[in-house]
Amino acid sequence: MMKHYRYLLMRRLTQIAIIVLYVGANVWGWKILQGDLSASKLMGIVPLADPYAVLQIVFTGATLGMDIILGALIVAVFYGIVGGRAFCSWVCPVNMITDLAAWLRRKMKLSEIQKRFYINRSIRYWILGLGLILSAVMGVAAFELISPVSMAHRGIIFGMGMGGGALAVIFLFDLLVHENGWCGYICPLGASYALIGKFSFIRVHHDANKCTDCRACITVCPEKEVLHMINRSSESVLMGECTNCGRCIDVCQDNALGFSIRSQLKQPKDEE
Repeated sequence: MMKHYRYLLMRRLTQIAIIVLYVGANVWGWKILQGDLSASKLMGIVPLADPYAVLQIVFTGATLGMDIILGALIVAVFYGIVGGRAFCSWVCPVNMITDLAAWLRRKMKLSEIQKRFYINRSIRYWILGLGLILSAVMGVAAFELISPVSMAHRGIIFGMGMGGGALAVIFLFDLLVHENGWCGYICPLGASYALIGKFSFIRVHHDANKCTDCRACITVCPEKEVLHMINRSSESVLMGECTNCGRCIDVCQDNALGFSIRSQLKQPKDEE
């Protein structure tokens, strides 16, 4: 039974541990992880910064210090290796709210009752671009002003404020309007990490020879289109939208899914 929740439990422990470290820095002065998800210091030395937040600042025309630039590069390289949207499923606190809403939707069978409210998945990339344009026009990091992710995380660390309201809106939207609506269709932060992780090394791999087409993986996957190969072909999930959450691996009783290292080298052609 534990196997079916292995990656889910690991993600929750990671998310909670990160929050505890940030809170510890604010309340008790810990030096392990200081700041918030937009800009942090690891061990009081290594700068970390959200690439999309930094890019918004660049569009405002502001001059950036080398530490913030280095911090954004470190984060971009890290998620470029492990999978960009691993941030969404392993770090972002909003993920715990959206996962809860998705679980309740399945339990209450709301997707079967409700008429599907159509949202184009590409809208998150349009919002990403709009955030940059508004940053240039307004002279401030536009999305950071209204980002539920930033509000929720800062609220948890420094006191809820409007963060609780933002989380409530996202929860109700995902529960009553559209499954995985915020993370899968709207959030530009997730879109930025999808672009960063498009060529990442760590991937979910599908073995069609073991698959019995039970579809349990697709039921729990927040980005169902990334599993287009299920019961069709043995290949890795290469779409940047995959969150590397591991839920598909957890629920697969056929052992047809697992993490693997993506080969960046082209296979040599057989000699004639």
